[in-house]
Order: sequence, then C-alpha cells, then structure tokens
Amino acid sequence: MELLRQIQQEMGAILDSETQIPLSFGNDERALIAAKEEVVLCDRSNWGLLKLTGEDRLRYLHNQSTNNFNQLQPGQGCDTVFVTSTARTLDLATAYVTEDAVLVLVSPQRRQQLLEWLDRFIFPFDKVELSDISTEYAVFNLIGKQSDDFLTKLGLQSVINQPENSHQLVNFDNNIIRIAIGNGLALPGYTLIIPVAEAAACWSKLITIGVTPIGDRVWSQLRILQGRPIPDQELTEDYNPLEAGLWHAISFEKGCYIGQETIARLNTYKGVKQQLWGIKLTAPVNPGTLLILEGNKVGILTSCTNTSEGNFGLAYLRTKAGGIGLQVQVEDAKGEIIALPCLTHEYYS
Repeated sequence: MELLRQIQQEMGAILDSETQIPLSFGNDERALIAAKEEVVLCDRSNWGLLKLTGEDRLRYLHNQSTNNFNQLQPGQGCDTVFVTSTARTLDLATAYVTEDAVLVLVSPQRRQQLLEWLDRFIFPFDKVELSDISTEYAVFNLIGKQSDDFLTKLGLQSVINQPENSHQLVNFDNNIIRIAIGNGLALPGYTLIIPVAEAAACWSKLITIGVTPIGDRVWSQLRILQGRPIPDQELTEDYNPLEAGLWHAISFEKGCYIGQETIARLNTYKGVKQQLWGIKLTAPVNPGTLLILEGNKVGILTSCTNTSEGNFGLAYLRTKAGGIGLQVQVEDAKGEIIALPCLTHEYYS
C-alpha cells in the first residue's frame, strides 16, 4: 500500500492523515463531471472487508441480515442491511459469494463494530469462521458511463452485462483480481477487489489507459447526489432500513432474521413514518438542520454538498408531510424534495 500511496501522491493526491486514502487529486469539479459522463477511479481501500467461511456461512448471514442468502450461488452477490433486534440500522453492506467463502464489504465506520457484532452471534455449534481481511486487499471503484469501454480495452469483456453484484476472478494485466458488477452507487461501474501486492500496478494500469482518479470528497458528493446513505449520517439507530430507502436490500419472502418482525410489521401495516429523500437547496446548510413546513418541524437534513449545479442534500421527511416537489424551509435556505436513484419507498405486497 505504501507504493500505491506514493504513486497517488505523485499524481497530486492529498491523503487523509488517518486513513491515508486520497481526499482529492486537485480535480474535484472536473472529476465530478467525468464520473457522470466518462469513467473515474476511486480508492475505497479504507472500507472493511470481512470474510466468512464454513459450511453454515450462508445460513448464518441469512439469519443475521435482511437479504436472502440461502438462494445465492458462487459468483452471485447482494446488498444487505445489518440491523438491531428492533430493526435499527447498523450498516448497508455488499456481499459476494465465492466457492468457499462470503466476502462482505462494509462501511469504514462500521468495520470493527460489525466484526464484533457478527462474532457475538456465532455459537459453538455454528460451522462458521469470521475474519477481517481488510488489510490484505485494496478496493477500487470504476464509476461512469464508459466503464465498459475501459474493461473492453483491458480484454475483460466477460464481466460486462452480468447481473448486479455478480463477480468473477479475472486476469488483469497478469494479476488475478476479483471484479464485481456495481460500485455502491446507481451509476454504471464496477468494484475491484485486489490483493495488496498488486494494488499499485492495477491502479497505474487503469490510469495509463485514461481513467480519471477521484478522491473521497468527490465520492462523498456522488453518494449524496445518488442517494447512498452512510453510517453516522443517514444510517443510525434512529432509523430503520425502510425509512432509509433500502427496500432493494430487504427480502420480504425469507424466514426469521434479526429485526425481521419489526420490518415485516412496518411493511404490512404501511407504518413507515419518515422517509429519506434528496433535497435541492438554495444555499448550503449544515447537517442536523430541521426542515420546516408552515412553522412545523417535518424533518431533518442529514447531508449536504455544493456542486456547480447547486446545493444538494439528503433529509428525512415525515411521510405525512409529502414527497417529491414539496417545498420546505431549511434555516435560511429553501428546499425542494427530489427523488434519487439509490432510494426506494414502495411497500412490498
């Protein structure tokens, strides 16, 4: 990883003093455009990568999170949510099923907590082993419309047009890496899971063929513009995954799992009292600011970013207050509720 960081700094990267991942390459405004229209490369190696092995691994994850692991085969994957017994949100994760393990990509803020959480529920009779392999791999994202074109340049056409979160091992410039479809956003792209020893070479190869690097600041802007909730902002124990718009990561057909009773009841009785939405603002506003409608509190802003196209944020809004198009006051700014591609709000029947 030291070599990777050296290469990134030579490209102009400003590294975070704690995580050492690039915050910016000095190209933020240009990179944000490239992420939508071209293809960019983002280093997410600070995210956690947990590994579960043992013959009960799928059953175990099936019982510990919201999605249906029992139906997954090697080469498939899914988004899933880890919740408390009362369905309060811990994290949105992505799992990849291999021939002999399940790899679970988790948010950096929840890596240690989920490691301890999952370990606590492994009982002596469970044939499951849990390990943290975060330091053994680098995680990169390709993001943008031209992602397929660049994989084609690298001779990796077999990955293209596969189902979301499916994955395979490929020979990338004489290095064996895992490529998964999707990048955690509602934009075209891929997730690359790369042994640390090959990380610098893979990064350099992608830059050489013309991929634009982005730092964590631009990824943070993209995730707000797309509606990807993250821990400590949208994903906290104040909210459940239905409120957070994570319906796509929940199976309503599977059996019992932690938090299932609460989630099923909320869906059955249409009991979601607040929902996460995008909000377009006339000025920057600090997260934590209340949304006001006709003098009444109807929600709270959780994230905000400024772009060349204006100010945008994420906010929880009371369901009874309204939805898309609603005009609210957010401190001195006016806000308009908008839909975002990562967020869904439909009840399952």
